Amino acid sequence: QVRLAESGGGLVQPGGSLRLSCEASGDLREIDSMGWYRQAPGKERELVASIGTGGHTKYGDSVRGRIAISRDDVENTVELQMSSLKFEDTAVYYCHITILRSEYWGQGTQVTVSR
Repeated sequence: QVRLAESGGGLVQPGGSLRLSCEASGDLREIDSMGWYRQAPGKERELVASIGTGGHTKYGDSVRGRIAISRDDVENTVELQMSSLKFEDTAVYYCHITILRSEYWGQGTQVTVSR
C-alpha cells in the first residue's frame, strides 16, 4: 500500500507564492518519477511538473518559469515551489508518483488564487 500526503494548499493573492509538499509512505520500493498534476473546474487534469530519479525535470507550458520542483529521496518527498501565481493557477493539485510502472495519486490539495 502506498500513501501520499499532500500539504501546503490554500488561498493566495495574484503574484504571490505558495509551496506544496507531498510525502510518500508505505510499500515504496523504488520510486521512479514524482510530480504534480492539477485540475481546474471543467478542465482536464494536466501536468504541472515532474522529476525523475536522475533529477530530470519536466514542466507544463503554462507554469514554466514560475514553478520549481524538487525531491528528497531520503524523506520520500516532492515539493513544488510556485511563484507569480495567476488566477488561472486555481485548481486542485494532485501529487503523483510512479513505482515500477504503477501510478499512485494523492487526494489533492486546493490552491485558490484570488484577491
